[in-house]
Amino acid sequence: MVIYNTLTKKKELFVPRQAGRVDMYVCGPTTYNFIHLGNARPLVFFDTVRRYFQYRGYRVKYIQNFTDVDDKIINRAREEGVDALALSRKYINEYFKDADALNVRRADVHPQVTGHIPEIIDLIAALMEKGAAYEVDGDVYFAISAFPEYGKLSGRTLEEMQAGARVEVDPRKKHPMDFALWKAARAGEPSWDSPWGKGRPGWHIECSAMALKYLGYSFDIHGGGFDLVFPHHENEIAQAEAATGRPFVRYWMHNGFITVNQEKMSKSLGNFFLVREILNKFPPEVVRFFLLSTHYRSPLDFDDEKMAAAGRGLERIRNSIRLLHEALDRPVRNGLKEEDDQFLAAMAKYEREFGAAMDDDFNTALAIGILFELAREVNAYLHDREGLPAGKALERAMDLFRSFNQVLGILRVDETTGRFLQEEKAGGGDDLAGALMDLLLAVRQQARAKKDWATADRIRDGLKELGILLEDTPSGVRWKKLS
Repeated sequence: MVIYNTLTKKKELFVPRQAGRVDMYVCGPTTYNFIHLGNARPLVFFDTVRRYFQYRGYRVKYIQNFTDVDDKIINRAREEGVDALALSRKYINEYFKDADALNVRRADVHPQVTGHIPEIIDLIAALMEKGAAYEVDGDVYFAISAFPEYGKLSGRTLEEMQAGARVEVDPRKKHPMDFALWKAARAGEPSWDSPWGKGRPGWHIECSAMALKYLGYSFDIHGGGFDLVFPHHENEIAQAEAATGRPFVRYWMHNGFITVNQEKMSKSLGNFFLVREILNKFPPEVVRFFLLSTHYRSPLDFDDEKMAAAGRGLERIRNSIRLLHEALDRPVRNGLKEEDDQFLAAMAKYEREFGAAMDDDFNTALAIGILFELAREVNAYLHDREGLPAGKALERAMDLFRSFNQVLGILRVDETTGRFLQEEKAGGGDDLAGALMDLLLAVRQQARAKKDWATADRIRDGLKELGILLEDTPSGVRWKKLS
């Protein structure tokens, strides 16, 4: 299994710190607004990484933080005339609604900055003891001159970083690139007591402190968006390694940007889309499928047509599973024939290929391609064996769909029955449309039973005009939206 390590700029064989276990820390959102699609990409991708390690049999400890005190939060709270910490709590709750919709599993721990002030103060004190930090008028700064390896993650020199960054001019700093570990209290802002007076943490120190608390030094994987490489993750390394004298993280992973018309999605450009808004137009399963349809390190361009295409692709997979469920609900053959053995051999091949795709730096795009191949194989098998397929062959195919989906998380499964559920609706999963369809189909079935073909055909043809196709099968009527 190989992972592209941002620190070494190459793929490396994955060797965990502890055999059979993976420890991961992924940077979560700053909680001053609903999350946008750019936030959602790392959430969905690293959730998939965690799921794949579990598929491979690893025990995974997964930490994802919330930045719940920050300049952006304070400024937004002032604009709204509310308490900054109350604003954070509100958007943490809203985050979970969106994450749950996208089938992102909860982390083992969701640490918040405000709950880890003592750990942050202890880490800053350790840096000051080692001469890697200094205090000026109640503010504490990290001295980058005390860490000669500064820049090893981004691969840039100090001169390049200074030229490309918005450096706050502050004559009190020993070097323009020195960054705040602790900020002295200002009127109307949240603050805590510290050895340097009342204040609050800087942005970067929080993740170093919380990662070291929950995972220790030299843990396996630290993840986040590519925009965090510098300065956030660069600064995390400097703080943690200057304080402990040991390597902070073994593998650094960063996902590529979401783009709109080939431009990076960002609030400054005004081209960002809130997940909440997107879920009003597209089912959450389609959004997750779209986010995994491109390799995580590549840019992913967003528009409505690409999202609609993802929906059509997911429906092809869903249709194969639906056919498989229907076949398993009918009588099946117990014995195997030569053609069934060939089908089982194909299933084994797809399982190997899926694992190989994910083992090669979590190539979800290739893994989804293999899922399409599996769907085509199942469709062909069911077409050729419409009379009486082999139960063992059908169960093997269904097991593969379930195990692949355990990793990708693109379809919902009833935990009690193990059956795949119908597509969740856009706009919060309103079931009214589904209920109306059930009613129409029941009326049509009654008409067919009375041999009232005119009414039955009128319902079928009317639905077709609305873009819904009915298919009468031996196991009942199916319906699907036309592309």
